[in-house]
Amino acid sequence: MQVTTYRVSRRGASGPANVAYHSPMARAHDRPGAAANPLAAALDRVGDRWSPQLVAALLGGPLRYGELRAAVAGIAPNILAARLRRLEADGLVTSTAYAERPPRFEYRLTLEGRALGGAIRLLADWGALHADAAGGDHEVLRHAACGTPLEARWYCPTCGGVAGDDALDEARSV
Repeated sequence: MQVTTYRVSRRGASGPANVAYHSPMARAHDRPGAAANPLAAALDRVGDRWSPQLVAALLGGPLRYGELRAAVAGIAPNILAARLRRLEADGLVTSTAYAERPPRFEYRLTLEGRALGGAIRLLADWGALHADAAGGDHEVLRHAACGTPLEARWYCPTCGGVAGDDALDEARSV
């Protein structure tokens, strides 16, 4: 989150005070000379508090605004509308009108949004495995056939080989 300081006058104060204003997160393409970092680019698109939760809620299929609001506990209506607009502008969500008066929409993930779902599920699984004892009852992803907790592995789709931790050191980005 970007923090901008501005000066305000307070009644009864001896002079203006500096106050921090928390503005929406500046996007990487808005900052000249921003480093081209894949992780930064991903976080720029979905690194706020609500976007990953909205994507996770939509993984089960299309939802209407009210259903999304119920699925993502604690989100304010104005924040939900803003996040949906941003996710749609970024090509992760698409909306389809189902009523004209008043205008009402159904939201669904695009192919790119569904691809993000795998990373969201991995993050949720990591959260479940490392949850605080007071954090509640969190369940990890399990194999439907036998009930064993699932593990993520890197593999090569060409030869089918699974890369271990030592092989990841030798892997390279292209």
